[in-house]
Amino acid sequence: MIKTYSSTIRRKEMDAVLTCMVDEKLGPGEINLKLIQQIKENFSCDGAIALRSPSIALKYILIALNIEKKEKIMISALAPSWQYTAIKELGYEPLVLDVEETTGLVSVEKISEGLLSGGKVLLLHETGGILPDFENILNFNIPIIEDISQSYGASFYQKNENGNEISKKQAGTFGLYTILGLEEHDVVTSGGGAILFSKGRKEWTVMKNCLSVIPSIDMLPDINSALAYIQLKEFNRNEKIRKEIYANYQHACLIGRHKMFMREMDDKSTVSCFSLILNSSFKDVKQYAGKKDIEVRLAYEDSVIAQNDELSESCIHAKSLFLRCVHFPLYPRLSSSECSKIIKVLGSLP
Repeated sequence: MIKTYSSTIRRKEMDAVLTCMVDEKLGPGEINLKLIQQIKENFSCDGAIALRSPSIALKYILIALNIEKKEKIMISALAPSWQYTAIKELGYEPLVLDVEETTGLVSVEKISEGLLSGGKVLLLHETGGILPDFENILNFNIPIIEDISQSYGASFYQKNENGNEISKKQAGTFGLYTILGLEEHDVVTSGGGAILFSKGRKEWTVMKNCLSVIPSIDMLPDINSALAYIQLKEFNRNEKIRKEIYANYQHACLIGRHKMFMREMDDKSTVSCFSLILNSSFKDVKQYAGKKDIEVRLAYEDSVIAQNDELSESCIHAKSLFLRCVHFPLYPRLSSSECSKIIKVLGSLP
């Protein structure tokens, strides 16, 4: 069976983790700092810290932003469910926004509605590696926290009135603070954890004060940091392979009745997965693919909307995507024969 998800762990990653074990450097230490330095170089940012989970990162960000308890934090209905849970556990109120069916992203219109409903902060999950309309979102002039767990490596291109590209900015440099999740299915994994960083000197100065008494139990252990460090180094290689596979899958789906999300390619999005919006029953598609030894899973089975059915009426697009959008296997370790098998199935789905 070709599994839907697989972390790309090669010999380099295994050697790095094994070295940690041999040297008995398991807790937070030198390699944690090495990982942080790599992020600072990649984003030319003033500061970063590697933590044990994305929810811990969010906790420190909300402290640094001095957001009062019970205030409303806007999140996407298709964001991972940990966001909803963490916001509630930290004493805030999640304000869940619906998404666009064509991208799976929160729209400018929905953010505007969220502000009218009392939203104070936007936690922006860049679902599926697709980037949102940053130019118009930034016009709201509200605190933005970026979650680039699926969009690391993508860039947003600013255009002039003639539609010509004049500048670009990396995903992760638009928010006051950014979370790069390192969980199992994120584009960079350490087996669990997150990196918190900020592009702004002023914001990081505030964050440093909040982190002055951080317990070591909140910090990412070296054994996980070693894996994440190699993953960052290998990212461009892995992303190149993912994009090549994606292009072949995309071509196979062009004549079918199922749809794909609108996305720009090259470095304008990150291929974190292959999503297909079904025009038929998920059960039928899963069964058909299963007969060919291909596992297919619902794309948003661990999303906010999946865990909170009461949101169905206010988030109709997200609910529809939760029920109809699936992930097919797409990762660098797929062999040519496995890719060919998946392409044939994509081209003949019921």
